[in-house]
Amino acid sequence: MLLLLGTAMGAMSKHRKVKVITPYGTMVILLYDETPLHRDNFIKLARAHFYDSVLFHRVINTFMIQGGDPQSKHAQPGAMLGNGENGYTVPAEFRLDLFHKKGALAAARDNNPAKASSGCQFYIVQGKTWTDAELDQLEQTRLGGRKIPVDQREIYKTTGGTPQLDQGYTVFGQVIKGLEVIDRIAAVKTDGNDRPVTDVPMKIRLVKKWLFF
Repeated sequence: MLLLLGTAMGAMSKHRKVKVITPYGTMVILLYDETPLHRDNFIKLARAHFYDSVLFHRVINTFMIQGGDPQSKHAQPGAMLGNGENGYTVPAEFRLDLFHKKGALAAARDNNPAKASSGCQFYIVQGKTWTDAELDQLEQTRLGGRKIPVDQREIYKTTGGTPQLDQGYTVFGQVIKGLEVIDRIAAVKTDGNDRPVTDVPMKIRLVKKWLFF
């Protein structure tokens, strides 16, 4: 029994969680061990309080909420944001089993051939629900004929997401608590550059591991 308990605790300890604290509530995100470069980079930035007062600077309802631009910290109202970086990129870590369902945490990037990720900017998927007909068309027009796996297709039809982004941007985490916070932020009023008219700042903190004894 002790061996089984130790194995279970070891499996749980492999996963790291962070909480994203906003004026609209707090999201808890599980970072995937299957994407270690992105996981470790995000943990490093959170530990350094890099994201304190950084904004969700790009918000598109039924699509996603994006943040992480260091230039957004205390930015002037109406300033165009999204070009700030932290000086490096992270190699892509695409996996067929990690996809853009609602609540997915993924790395933003510019249009580079290797599809390397921004070292700091990220987005959280809100998305929408899809019909079979829409997914069939998407496979032909945006995915180059690549078939969406049956289990993922069902999630896109029920929970929703942004399947058009799959295998183009690295998914490295998932909101496991606070999905409603995404909807609240996605519903805010934005300007012509998709920046919220009223700033949506964040703080990101590591979630301490559970203590069993």
